[in-house]
Amino acid sequence: MPLVTITLKRERSAAERRAIADAIHAALVGSIGVPADDRFQIVSHGFDDVIYDPGYLGVVRSDDLVIVQIHLSTGRSVAQKKALFAAMAANLTGAGLRPEDVFVTLVETARENWSFGNGIAHYADAAPPHLAATA
Repeated sequence: MPLVTITLKRERSAAERRAIADAIHAALVGSIGVPADDRFQIVSHGFDDVIYDPGYLGVVRSDDLVIVQIHLSTGRSVAQKKALFAAMAANLTGAGLRPEDVFVTLVETARENWSFGNGIAHYADAAPPHLAATA
């Protein structure tokens, strides 16, 4: 159920964009239990439209910056979120990024606010199986 928006500061090849998207999805699956087939991602290039502070909070960022915004249902613990952030940094390092260039935000949405098609609020009446324990 996550909707992931990936914004790249600089242009990257199709293979690099796919590797970044794959690494992010693998982190979601491995750290917070997102089903493997629950994949909805938007990848865009920001170039000059991405403005950032290269040293905020002592993190030294570069123009390799990747900003990841994940809309997901409420219910994950702080420990799960920390595990997700760590997994994303580790996985993206494998895709050629530095952990300093991985900026992530989570936007939690109530389950009844999702429709995956056909005009149906798919999770309004019951949590999906992978989130049933948090319902």
